[in-house]
Amino acid sequence: MDNRIFRRKLYDRMLKWKQEQNGKTALLIKGARRVGKSTIAEEFARKEYASYILIDFSIAPKEVNELFRDLSDLNYFFLRLQVIYKTSLQERNSVIIFDEVQTQPLARQAIKHLVKDHRYDYIETGSLLSIKKNIRDIVIPSEETRVNLYPMDYEEFRWALGDTVTIPFIKTAYDNKKPLGDDLNRRLMRDFRLYMLVGGMPQAVDEYLETNNLSSVDQIKRNILELYEEDFRKIDPTGKASLLFDAIPAELNKNSSRYQVSSVIENGRNDRVGEIIADMQDSMTISLAYHADDPSAGLSLHKDLKRYKMFLSDTGLFTTLAFKDRDFTENIIYQKLLNDNLNTDLGYLYENVIAQMLRASGNELFYYTFPKERGNHNYEIDFLLARKNKICPIEVKSSGYKAHASLDAFNAKYSDRILNRYLLYTKDLRKERDLICLPVYMAQFL
Repeated sequence: MDNRIFRRKLYDRMLKWKQEQNGKTALLIKGARRVGKSTIAEEFARKEYASYILIDFSIAPKEVNELFRDLSDLNYFFLRLQVIYKTSLQERNSVIIFDEVQTQPLARQAIKHLVKDHRYDYIETGSLLSIKKNIRDIVIPSEETRVNLYPMDYEEFRWALGDTVTIPFIKTAYDNKKPLGDDLNRRLMRDFRLYMLVGGMPQAVDEYLETNNLSSVDQIKRNILELYEEDFRKIDPTGKASLLFDAIPAELNKNSSRYQVSSVIENGRNDRVGEIIADMQDSMTISLAYHADDPSAGLSLHKDLKRYKMFLSDTGLFTTLAFKDRDFTENIIYQKLLNDNLNTDLGYLYENVIAQMLRASGNELFYYTFPKERGNHNYEIDFLLARKNKICPIEVKSSGYKAHASLDAFNAKYSDRILNRYLLYTKDLRKERDLICLPVYMAQFL
C-alpha cells in the first residue's frame, strides 16, 4: 500500500510563494530525512501545475547529472529533460523538482540561471544542505525562497487521525483562559501522549494508522534513526556526531544546566566539536536551546553559544532513542505513557515535546538558570519567549505537580520584564493570580 498523503501547513506557504514570486525565486524546502519534503513537493506540483518533472538526484541517471555541467543552451537542456522523463513542460505552468539537491551541487548552482530564464518554476528539497564538501566549490544562489519542514506538529497529527475539531476547540479555551474540566482534560492528555509516542514523522504516523500497532511504529522509528546515524557518519567519520546524538536523552535526564560535551566525548571541548554540532543543527534532526545570559526581550543578543541544551526534532524518535538498547517487548515507556504512569525519571520527554512544539511554531529556543540563595543548586527556567518587548518564562512539569519555585524566584528577580508566566503540566487550565497553568497540549499556542 502506498503511503498516505498527509495535510501539512507548509502547503499554504508554498501557495503563497507561487502566487507572490511567480517564478522570480526557486523554493528550497529544507528538513531532516523522512519529514515529508519529497512528498509535499510532488503533491504540490501535481495539484498546482499542468505538468512537472521530479529529478531525484539520489538515483538520477548519469545523463541527467551530466546535463548540469553545461547550461549554455537551455533549449537543449529542457528538451533533454522532457525526453528522459517523458513529460511535456508548459511555459509558466510547469515545475521542475530537484529532490535531494544536496547530492548534486551543480543543480543548486544552476538555479540562478534557470530562474532568470523564467520558463518554469523550481522546487528544491534536501537534507544536510550545509555539508561543506557539497557546496565548497559552487556559488550558492540568492534566488531562493527558503522554508523549513519540521515533523508533523500536534495539529497536523490530529488531522492525520481525521480530527479537525479538537485543536480549534482547545484554542478557544486557551484564548478565553477557560478550564476544560478534569474529565475532558484527561482524555485530551491521553490523545496527546499518543502523539508523544508515535511522533510526527509521516512514515511512523502512516504505520500507526495502518497497523494500530506501536511495536511496528517503533521499528519504523528505529529505521529512521539508523538513517540519521548514516548521515552523521557523512558529517563526521570519527563517530562523534553519533555519540552526541545518542546521548541526548541521557544528557536531558541529568537535569543539568547544559549539554555536557565532555561527558560524552573525551577532550570534546574544541572547535571541531562545535562544527559537528553546527552541522547536526543544520541537519534539523536536533534543536538547540541556548542559555540567555540576560533574560530580556532581546534574547538573541544574549545567547551563550557555548552553553546549550540539545533536543531531538521529533519526540516520537526521542522516545525510541531513549530506549534503543531494549527490544520493544521490554520497553515499558509505551505502557507507562499511555496509562499516565510516567514517573519523574522520564519527565524529560515532556521537555523535549515542548521544545518541539515551540520550535514548530517558529520560536527560537532559550532557557535561563540562576543560583539559589542557599546551596549549590540552581533555579531553572526551562524556556523563555520574547513577546511585546517583554519575556514569558516557562516551567515544564511532567505531572500535575503545581510547585513552581523557579518561576517564583524568577518573578521576584525580574518582575518588571515579565509579560506572562506559564507553568506547563498535565492538569487542566487554571490561573493563580499572575501565573497561568496550562496543559502541555496548549504549548502550541504560546
